[in-house]
Amino acid sequence: MRIDIVTIFPEFFGVLDISLLGKARTSGLLEVQAHDLRQWTHDRHRTVDDTPYGGGAGMVMRPEPWGEALDALAPDADVSENGPVLIVPTPAGERFTQSLAREFAAEKHLLFACGRYEGIDSRVVEHAETRMRVRQVSLGDYVLNGGEVAVTAMIEAIGRLIPGVVGNPESLTEESHEDGLLEYPSYTKPSVWRDLEVPPVLLSGNHAAIAAWRREQQVERTRRVRPDLLPD
Repeated sequence: MRIDIVTIFPEFFGVLDISLLGKARTSGLLEVQAHDLRQWTHDRHRTVDDTPYGGGAGMVMRPEPWGEALDALAPDADVSENGPVLIVPTPAGERFTQSLAREFAAEKHLLFACGRYEGIDSRVVEHAETRMRVRQVSLGDYVLNGGEVAVTAMIEAIGRLIPGVVGNPESLTEESHEDGLLEYPSYTKPSVWRDLEVPPVLLSGNHAAIAAWRREQQVERTRRVRPDLLPD
């Protein structure tokens, strides 16, 4: 998979060089490149923002450098399933979920647009939608200073779903949200730690009983922490 990130802070994404994603990049499973939006500016101050039409606080990112960036990174873009997907993190977007991460993991080329200030001029998305598939995505119901943190989280969630990135693919099937429930509690050695014991069923060797206990724990944890995930 190819991932391009447009940002005014390309150094932010050095974190993607470590851990599993770093190994995936080294092995060629994942190609990630962060691009400085300012390279598509043409004034000596490398300006990427301006005051908003209609007034109001804050600044808005200008459309010209964004248009040139998308032209350069996706010159042959099209709106078919074979073309790239532009992902724009925004609090006004659809919620990012595990199912959406899995959908994005099946793509060949993802483009991430990291907004700052009060966001990107809306015409950038409007124009991009005539050339490629565009998804505006929210990491959650809160506001960040910019899109970089959200993009890092999304790439982490997407990248680990690419075949070969996680060593044991079976571990992906038992995680939170994969079946609509939260993950069950996990334990390892020693069996007693600070007077706290591992649930006896996990030491029983009875695989059917263990599976039933884990499912019960998933349902109970989901009911307690995220009841909105359970069917009415």
